[in-house]
Amino acid sequence: MDRIDLGALDSFAAIARHGNFRRAAVERGVSPSTLSQALRDLEARLGVRLLNRTTRSVALTDAGAALLKSLQPALGQIAAAVDEVRAVQDAPSGPLRINAPEPAVDLVMAPLVAAFLAAYPAVRLEVISETGFVDIVAKGFDAGVRWEESLAQDMVAVPLGPPQRYVVVATPQLIARHGAPAHPGELASRPCLHVRFPSGAEPPWEFERRGEVVRIAPQGPLVTTSPSLLMRAALDGVGFLQTFDGAVVAHLASGRLVEVLKDWSEPFPGPRLYYPSRRHPPSALRAFVDFIQDRRRAEGW
Repeated sequence: MDRIDLGALDSFAAIARHGNFRRAAVERGVSPSTLSQALRDLEARLGVRLLNRTTRSVALTDAGAALLKSLQPALGQIAAAVDEVRAVQDAPSGPLRINAPEPAVDLVMAPLVAAFLAAYPAVRLEVISETGFVDIVAKGFDAGVRWEESLAQDMVAVPLGPPQRYVVVATPQLIARHGAPAHPGELASRPCLHVRFPSGAEPPWEFERRGEVVRIAPQGPLVTTSPSLLMRAALDGVGFLQTFDGAVVAHLASGRLVEVLKDWSEPFPGPRLYYPSRRHPPSALRAFVDFIQDRRRAEGW
């Protein structure tokens, strides 16, 4: 068989990973038409169709799925070898792709970005916000951000921020009308604002005090996938809201919101940056981990 160009195989893997020519083209830095032609040339040389294409979707054929399964570990080894060579550079550079849920992006990642990019101007940071858990290796991310209970055992994980608390808040006017609950169970008779994840799951509100754990399924006038809508509704006095303490610091300080059930809101570890264990991580990822560790020591968390 004729020797196959490595770039063509990498392009095929990018298309399969994204399921979309345009997004894969952006990642590869070429036009979609160039990427499409590269795939046609690869299929012609292999003598087999690798992808089924329609105007709206891209799907692997059986042959394509078999090739991708064998190809991904090899491409990962090649990328690691290239990263090892790049690691000798004085200044970290290149892309750094991180997948993180929206609360972690807003509360933990956002305050880090400007200082990190100022310290490492040759790094191009890409942060993708997704609530659901993803396979960061299969999706081509260098690292992910999740809370400890969601982490795979084979990942390296480092704290990304200080401990956090879930707090229940409401406007003073709402509390005056309905009263402040003394126990989490009393929220069942009060209007609550509830999040629904894109998966359709509606997580219970969880409380803990001196080892006692209470979980409730909040009921109320609003359920939404939008954190910003939940916050606006809470500020407008629509209902009680459970959220991260960092999201309401300014509103508590101004008095627009008041915390209730404070003694039932114990701290828990903040989110962690996690990434595959490898001997030589990319220089940009290594720089970000070092940056986080330095910040942790400086701020004492």
